[in-house]
Amino acid sequence: MKTLKIIAALTVATMGLSSAPALATDFSFTGSLPTANTVQLFNFIVGAPSTVTLRTYSYAGGMNSAGTVIAAGGFDPILSLFDSTGLRIGFNDDGAGVPVDPVTGAAFDTLLSSPLGVGSYTVSVSAFSNFAIGPNLSNGFSGGGSFTDVTQHLRTNQWAFDVLNVGAATQVGGVPEPATWAMMLIGFGAAGVSLRYRRRKTVLAAA
Repeated sequence: MKTLKIIAALTVATMGLSSAPALATDFSFTGSLPTANTVQLFNFIVGAPSTVTLRTYSYAGGMNSAGTVIAAGGFDPILSLFDSTGLRIGFNDDGAGVPVDPVTGAAFDTLLSSPLGVGSYTVSVSAFSNFAIGPNLSNGFSGGGSFTDVTQHLRTNQWAFDVLNVGAATQVGGVPEPATWAMMLIGFGAAGVSLRYRRRKTVLAAA
């Protein structure tokens, strides 16, 4: 359902990362989700086999790798990790040992450390319970995200995300909600029909 947008976004972003140096470093990102069913995507490159750590700070707060203090109060996040073919190879919801939120007493931030080989990868951050359907990124997301967590506290739409020990990382366009995708696909279909019609007319005129 979301194949066209995702492939276009990832292709452009991966092209931008292809010339990145192999030296591993840390990257910090912050932002907000426009809706609870929007998915934020990130691309990163691993230049040499290493253990890569992916984590959020926005639910319970903390200090990210850039030294910025992140306030608690963000939504309950989920992350999924995909390889260069779009195959899901990792997932985390509620990381082990993450901080406890001062209001809810819950530890809902994500934390995933994975040994990865050389290559390009994509990771998604979404609000619980908007899960990646899998097994591929192109299968889209389930919907059902909410800024109200399971403790029934209303949270903000803010996120803070670190990609650690990689050669390069970049934030790419988010995946819109299913209704937006449906309208986009209708538009793509209409454009395809129009293009085929114009090509047919050109061939007939040439004949």
